[in-house]
Amino acid sequence: MSKSLKKAVEESREKNLPEMELCDKGIGNLLDVPGLSVTANIAELCNLEVLNFFNNQIEDLPMQISNLQKLKHLNLGMNRLNALPRGFATLRALYISDNDFETIPADIAKLTKLQILSVRDNDLMSLPKEIGELTHLKELHVQGNRLTVLPPELGALDLIGPKQVFKAENNPWVAPIADQFQLGISHVFDYVRSDVYKFLYGRHMQANNAPPPKTNDKSKKISRRPLTTRNK
Repeated sequence: MSKSLKKAVEESREKNLPEMELCDKGIGNLLDVPGLSVTANIAELCNLEVLNFFNNQIEDLPMQISNLQKLKHLNLGMNRLNALPRGFATLRALYISDNDFETIPADIAKLTKLQILSVRDNDLMSLPKEIGELTHLKELHVQGNRLTVLPPELGALDLIGPKQVFKAENNPWVAPIADQFQLGISHVFDYVRSDVYKFLYGRHMQANNAPPPKTNDKSKKISRRPLTTRNK
């Protein structure tokens, strides 16, 4: 694992490549790769635009990676992350599906250029109201979480139409939202923009109800298997 990872980082640096593919490398901790200061080396890749860590066992993402000045696409799907470092101001696409996120921080609003956000199959219990500030967002994937309501601010986004994507199935929605989903996505957005929903949302948040239990069994996913098992 360490040799292939070292080779990939060094090749990207020497050739000044805009993309780095580190999928399925069995990476558990970027700080523990023997003989290689991966975080420092990756941070030197000033022209890197695409970074793909899909399907590893990463639990922590070092701050240095968030400082890449030209990074546009970051794929961290199928890992064990529950938080991200601040930064990533240049991102257009962020894929953090199949991880352990329970919340999205309010400073997601600082990703002002974001067009695609995929957080499906996590443990999200809510979406921050600041998500409504991502005015360039064209795709939002939140299916397979523990969401019961949507922030009214989501209604400010343009996620309806042939070039937009909003996926939200397999969540334990409260009945009024579930009913709107039965009618179609446009009805959901009309509803969350309404004064009636804003009132109901406020009451729901004040009630501070217990979150729905975790339902996703992640134990069988590749990223959950021990490295010795995966490498057989």
